Amino acid sequence: MQDCQYEVVTRGICLSEAQNVISVSKGPRMGPSKQLMGMDTESQWVDRECEVSAILILYGLPRLLTGYILAHEMMHAYLRLNGYRNLNIVLEEGLCQVLGHMWLESTADATEASSSSSPTPAANASKKGEWSDFEKKLVDFCKNQIETDDSPVYGAGFRIVNCMVAKSSLQETLKEILRRSRKRFQIQSSESARL
Repeated sequence: MQDCQYEVVTRGICLSEAQNVISVSKGPRMGPSKQLMGMDTESQWVDRECEVSAILILYGLPRLLTGYILAHEMMHAYLRLNGYRNLNIVLEEGLCQVLGHMWLESTADATEASSSSSPTPAANASKKGEWSDFEKKLVDFCKNQIETDDSPVYGAGFRIVNCMVAKSSLQETLKEILRRSRKRFQIQSSESARL
């Protein structure tokens, strides 16, 4: 059996600020020779209120690929700025992939609507704001790549979140994820307080 390696190509990134703080989770006791013993520490990320500092995207990509990447990275920014702290990486990347996929679908739908209303020769397509055959194929390729990605984070995340969104909506899915993460945080906080 072979281990599958997933190559991640970074085409965009959402930069944010956070601090890693070491806190004492179990108090120390005084041992022999007045040495502290039995102290447990844990690392916690402390987020600031407005922590998104930049969204960076590789220069020179086709405009539709750039739009998809921007939609994906903007969802990361939205999550950070709206209280979605310490999200499971699969859920976070899934949400971002779903938004990118939705953006690709909406641009494809808009193009189909405009091209059916006013047929023009292919030579004038770029002047009229319509897509070339290359752009249509690029959108189909990007959507297919998202849908068939077999990585355990991006691919699995997309399928999980896309299923959730299909049952309700993106807004309702975001509300449910926020509700669950707050509930999980409250449970973890009360367990920590008992220790």
